[in-house]
Amino acid sequence: MTALVAERGADQVSLSAVAQRARVNPSTLYRRWGTLAALLVDVAERHGDAGAPPPVGDLRTDLENQAAWTLTELSRPGGIAFFRAEIAPDIDERHTGLRECLRRVSDRFAPVLDASRERGEMPPSLEQVLDRIVAPLYFRVVFSIPGTDEAYVRGLVAELLGKPERR
Repeated sequence: MTALVAERGADQVSLSAVAQRARVNPSTLYRRWGTLAALLVDVAERHGDAGAPPPVGDLRTDLENQAAWTLTELSRPGGIAFFRAEIAPDIDERHTGLRECLRRVSDRFAPVLDASRERGEMPPSLEQVLDRIVAPLYFRVVFSIPGTDEAYVRGLVAELLGKPERR
């Protein structure tokens, strides 16, 4: 499934194409998932955060690492296609997909912030991280804005934390 999305893009993939690639009857996929968007959400969820960097115990470094990993995942072949698929044409599916996407991203950053609080620090809120780090990454990847790289990620984190960027 992931390879097919990477080759064609999510908008050019159908449940029938997935079934053909998997060498199963399309009705099997329709019974299990019903829609392509549901299948893509399931694949993204199963992929989860495999390969995400473990926390190191420094807020700035942990935020930079999680943000850089998020950027890498979005930028990989097919990565943004899964996000786009969560924005399904059906309004209920769209809301479900977007909530799931937000949950996955929140689950990636919340432990970093929680650990920082446990160390007695005053980290930004999860909402601030989503607004000031995650949202710009998604926006820039969706619109293919040049310069969206690890240096950009470090700058977002530095700006959020109100500290000059390390050199």
